[in-house]
Formats: sequence, C-alpha cells, structure tokens
Amino acid sequence: MSFKKISIVGLGYVGLPLALEFAKAGLIVHGIEQNPKKVEMVNKGISYIDDVKNDELLEVVNKGNLKAFIDFEPVKDSDAIIICVPTPLGPHKEPDISYIINVTTEISKYLKKGQLVVLESTTYPGTTEEVLVPILEKSGLKAGEDFYVAFSPERVDPGNKNFTTKDIPKVVGGINEVSTEKAMKLYSIIIPKIHKVSSPRVAEMEKLLENIFRLVNISFINELAILCRKMNIDIWEVISAASTKPYGFMPFYPGPGLGGHCIPIDPFYLSWKAKEYDFDVRFIELAGEINDNMPRYVVQLVMEALNNHRKPVNGSKILIIGVAYKPNIADPRESPALKIIPLLEDLGGEVEFYDPYVSEIKIENSKTKEVKYMKSCALDEGKVKNTDCVLIVTDHDNIDYEMIYKNAKLIVDTRNALRKRGLSIDERVILL
Repeated sequence: MSFKKISIVGLGYVGLPLALEFAKAGLIVHGIEQNPKKVEMVNKGISYIDDVKNDELLEVVNKGNLKAFIDFEPVKDSDAIIICVPTPLGPHKEPDISYIINVTTEISKYLKKGQLVVLESTTYPGTTEEVLVPILEKSGLKAGEDFYVAFSPERVDPGNKNFTTKDIPKVVGGINEVSTEKAMKLYSIIIPKIHKVSSPRVAEMEKLLENIFRLVNISFINELAILCRKMNIDIWEVISAASTKPYGFMPFYPGPGLGGHCIPIDPFYLSWKAKEYDFDVRFIELAGEINDNMPRYVVQLVMEALNNHRKPVNGSKILIIGVAYKPNIADPRESPALKIIPLLEDLGGEVEFYDPYVSEIKIENSKTKEVKYMKSCALDEGKVKNTDCVLIVTDHDNIDYEMIYKNAKLIVDTRNALRKRGLSIDERVILL
C-alpha cells in the first residue's frame, strides 16, 4: 500500500506540524479542523503554531499539498487518517475523550476498505481497541481485515529547536501485525526511526510513562525545594552539585507548578484507569497533589517578601513576568500563572503581567468562577519602579532581567532566572 493522500484530524500543536511534514514530503494532506478561524489561517498559509513557519506553510499550501477543511468528507479519499485531538480532564480529573469519540464517529461515516486509522491523542491504555475500533466498525467493516488501526503517541516539545516532529523517534503499535506494518510505513515517509511495539495498549502506556516520569520527578524536586528553604539550603546549588555525578542522576528543577498539554493532565488518565483494576497509583496522586499546591506556595513567597518590607498583599502592585507554561513559546495552557493571578487578586493584590509571547490570557476567579481577560502590559523602568513586587513565573530569554534587577523593590524568582544570567542574589530577592 502506498500513501498518497492522508487526512489529519485536529490542526493544533500536534496536528499542524505533522501535516506540514507530510505535505513537504509530497503527500496530499487534508487537514480537518473544527475551528473556522484556524481553517482560514491554514488555507492562507498563516501559522498560529510557534513551531510552524509561515513561509514553509504557505509553500505547501500554494503547491496544493495541504488544505484545511471543517467537514470530514475528505476522509473518503484518504489512504490514512491520523487523529490528533485534545484529551483534557473533566472537573474531577477524570478523562474526557469526547473529542476522540466525536471525530471517530464522523470518520466512520466515510470509512472504506484498505484505509489506515491512527490515533495519536494521549489517552489511557485500551482506548484504541475498546473505544476507537467499535465506533469504526459501525461502518460495517472489520478492523484488522477491511481497515487497519494503530496507536502512535504524539511526541511534541513546543519551542524545542533541536527535536522537531521529524527528528523524534516514533512508537507504533497496531491492533494486528498488518496494522502495525502499515502505520510504520506511513510514518517512515517523514521520520527515520520507528520503534515497533506489540499492541496499542503498550504504545498508550508508553506515552503515559514518559509524562508520569516527569511529573513525579518535578514534583519531588518541588517538595525538596520547599524543605531546603526551611533549612536555609539553596536547592539550586544542591542540584548543580548533584549534576556533577556522571551516572545515576538526572537533574530536574523546581518551579511554580507544571503547565502545558501533557504533564499536568496525562498521568491522571492512568490513575483513573487503574481504579478499574482496584489499584491506586499513589506516586501519581501524591505528585499531582504537590504540583497542584505549588501556585499557593508561590503566593506565600510573595506574601513573605512583601511582609518583610511591612507591606500587605492587599493594595500592593504585583507584576508577573511570563505567563506561558514554558520559556520562549506563546502557549499559556495550564500555566501556573493562571492559578497564581486569581489567588493574589483574592488577597487584594493589584496584578499585571508582562509576556513578550502572550498578549492576552483568560483568568477565572478562584471563588466566584467569573471569567475575565487580561492583556500584557508594557515593560520598562517606570513600570518596574512603580511595582511593589516582581514575580518571575516564566523565564523567557528575551526579557531584560538586568533592568528588572536594577529597578525592582522586591523580586520573587521561581525559576532562578536572575542567577542564571549572572545577577547576584541580594536581600531584595527571594528564590523558590
């Protein structure tokens, strides 16, 4: 089977870079996206994803290799369909796979013999075989015989210039051998290294392991940072010293909380699924609890900093530096800043933020659940001098930390951003 036309459902942080790579490789790519604004932008060659350049996108669009659609009709003319839709958590940290169910239902209406369907959305082990396959078989076709199904976890690190879609090895697990082989053949068009596993369940669990590993270790170092501060020990110096060991140690760094589309969310898909087997994954639950409490701990540090200067939070002007969930990207999803801001406002703080990548954020009041929008302010000497406390949440590279350091009355640095740039820590600075 040769792949000439494919459909990619969901043109977000996973789907659009993937669509671009397949289009650059010469395939005809139909991007299916329910957001009309995104469809319009893609068809004009305008990127809304940091890792996709406008000129590259425009080139494949003009060549006719990539076109975006709202409807699912292009599925019927595709050799393969790749699903890259969100898998968020519900209000009680239960999996919300409604996006997967909805798009799979639509795909089943156009499914035909010989097609390959691959799920990339992170989910709990068993989703591909227990949810995806039964919906697709409503078409009257038999999975593994009439059409083929596999799971291949997305591996995207937004803003990482060293590891892009085409550079990262791809894990593939099909519902049978022929499904696996077809999925491997598809991805080998754009990715040199493919790792085959025995089933979709293994591939689904593999993705969760990646993110649980990071959740547990980051939460552990956050807890250790809190203890070290009580003991008057510099956690950053401790980590630097431990990192000199050439074996058996991998550095993780503390921060104000975890953000993004993976680490704060995906591990709880497994903790939910584990209950089906009467099993509690205590490491995940504990790590999640520690991580969830970090924004509150950061607020305590701000209170401490202001209190040391005989000022309450109530009425104080607080400037947050960085609201993206990681440096040098424009993605605020699940950012700890989105929790820190309403907590400070509940205490009467007058909060503003500056982020060179994020122009606006949506804030939900922690008590009333009312929603408001905040815009990034300008950053200059006057703004910093007129602020009672500067709180560094995200350490973007293109921020003038030296100017902040020279003009700030107080700084709470949750990322060790100042010292990383050669600025000494004085009595005005509190480190996480």
